[in-house]
Amino acid sequence: MFSGLSHSSPQQSSDPFPLEISAIGEAGLLQIVQRYCPDQVVGDDAAVLAAPKGQLVVTTDVLVEGVHFSDLTTPAHAVGWRAVAANLSDLAAMGSRPLALLVGLGLPGSTPVAWVEELYRGMQACCAPWGAELVGGDLCRSPQRFVAITALGSVQPGRAIERKRAQPGDWLIVTGPHGDARAGLELLLHPEQGSSAAAAEREQLIRAHQYPRPRLDLLPLLERIPDPLRLAGMDTSDGLADALVQVCQTSGVEARIEAERIPISAALQHVFPGQALEWALYGGEDFELLLSAEPALAQRLLEQLPGATWIGEVTGWDPQGTVWLSDGQPLSRQHAFQHF
Repeated sequence: MFSGLSHSSPQQSSDPFPLEISAIGEAGLLQIVQRYCPDQVVGDDAAVLAAPKGQLVVTTDVLVEGVHFSDLTTPAHAVGWRAVAANLSDLAAMGSRPLALLVGLGLPGSTPVAWVEELYRGMQACCAPWGAELVGGDLCRSPQRFVAITALGSVQPGRAIERKRAQPGDWLIVTGPHGDARAGLELLLHPEQGSSAAAAEREQLIRAHQYPRPRLDLLPLLERIPDPLRLAGMDTSDGLADALVQVCQTSGVEARIEAERIPISAALQHVFPGQALEWALYGGEDFELLLSAEPALAQRLLEQLPGATWIGEVTGWDPQGTVWLSDGQPLSRQHAFQHF
């Protein structure tokens, strides 16, 4: 955990020569990052938190410079937001309320202090709507920047969303549009693309990439549904097709998807009409949820969860977990992003 140090303010980033963390050292850097954590939590070797009522849910995610972000596509504030959003989305996919987050941060000594401060402001901004707090972590020197976050959440026994719980007859729904994040990345990497895009469309797509919103708004709705709650699903950060295949394979079921029902924003359809469906299926980083539920529960979710859309059904048992598009083509995880 961050060791206890005073909260004196470092040199401000408005200086004509940006201050680097090598100039302030580890102690100075700790002074900065501690300002984003509760005083009563940081300062010892580990944080002491109130134990949740229910089951503890733990997830971790790593963002590495050159793989998940770069100065060309993602300012520091957005890096912080996305790092937190990735973890909060995993908690949402489990039906879990967020409690706290730990941050592991690796930095070259040449990193500007202002970059670190903006990173933490972005993390704090993403945490704020959900009452989650940054409660410590670790710092180290690294040849490239990385952010590793571990998030803690809680869920009541028997009410976790799990990939293995889909059954024949279930409706498949997604919580929002897909493909915008991939389109936003394309616009950032190749600004000349999408010359027909209006300014508002361009802003929408880029924001989808830089500031995804974890669908924790599902949780209050689930809390109003009495036991028993059987809900399968996962988040779609690695692509909608990837999520569909993983849920069906884990559950041992077959599904049929109506491609024309996959929600695609008007901006994506207008700016990249030729790539819209492919990016909706395989683009990734949309941080929406795929859910499989019996029709009555699915209908309730469709009526009460903003953006939720029916895309298909679980049609039977299948050890291979095959997912068919309406044109008869099977979906494959091979087209989705893979690290190796």
